[in-house]
Amino acid sequence: MVKKRIFLLLVNVFLMLVILVGCGKTGTVSTEKENGAIKIVDDLGRTIILKEPAKRIISLYSAHTENLFALGLDEEIIGVSTRESYPPEALNKPQFDYRSDPEKVLAQQPDLVLIRPFIKRSSPDFVQALENAGVKVVCLYPEKFYQFDDYIKRLAVLTGREKEAAVKLEQFHQKLNEIENLTRDIAPKKKVFFESTAREYRTITPDSIPAVILQLAGGINVAEDARPIRKGSSIAPYGAERLLDKADEIDVYIVQRGVMNHATPESVKQRPGFKNIKAVREGRIFTIDEKLVSSPTFRLTEGAAKLAAVLYPEKEAGRLTP
Repeated sequence: MVKKRIFLLLVNVFLMLVILVGCGKTGTVSTEKENGAIKIVDDLGRTIILKEPAKRIISLYSAHTENLFALGLDEEIIGVSTRESYPPEALNKPQFDYRSDPEKVLAQQPDLVLIRPFIKRSSPDFVQALENAGVKVVCLYPEKFYQFDDYIKRLAVLTGREKEAAVKLEQFHQKLNEIENLTRDIAPKKKVFFESTAREYRTITPDSIPAVILQLAGGINVAEDARPIRKGSSIAPYGAERLLDKADEIDVYIVQRGVMNHATPESVKQRPGFKNIKAVREGRIFTIDEKLVSSPTFRLTEGAAKLAAVLYPEKEAGRLTP
């Protein structure tokens, strides 16, 4: 029993170190510059070379779009995905769908198309058509929080916005540190179940982006034993039985609202057996926009602030602003 406790303690210390490293300005950017040219290794392990920073960019993932705008690339963005919501300026850009004819993208003559791994897996022919036509397609997606800085730095190198990225990242970590400082000494900490989707009552893996944001906001994830649905994924099926086994531990129930989850506090209350969950009995069910806690953008600071305010409205954290 003693050995088991020591082992679990070491595991928790290791996870904390991973998270703390992730919260710092870390990350080795897989890029090189030679005679003005850019050489980058993307998240599919492919080496892409650009002669100069991209000037005609099509972003097929909303987080890429949001971060490009944050780096001041409004004029360089000539197209976006069909699922844009922020910033408002993105809605005025021409939209492109990776499930449709690649010729529509090729007609715009982009010098860079940004995708994420899901697009490569679901529409390989679309991606191949762009590459066959000589378009530089770069696949980026930080599955874990500690990869965020590296991701932003690669976006910056591809677009010539390294200085802007450095300023943005410094502000980003400063804000997260402020939130963490406000919640660090709160005791006891609120225990939280974070629902990613209602299907299988999926939750988040301990090293995922929303898990780290929840921890910085002062929450304790009651589903730390969750295992990813597939290798590298931040989503984990949990199931009603395991969830209800922890009914008395759950102080706050968080529902991530987005494309994959439309649950509301009222619908959660109606689920079989959920009235036994402490948070449900006490009316402590809250929703949060997935874009603020799961999407790899600078608005994660807003998500952390909102979670802290929900968890501790009676504390100083309840007066946090993004």
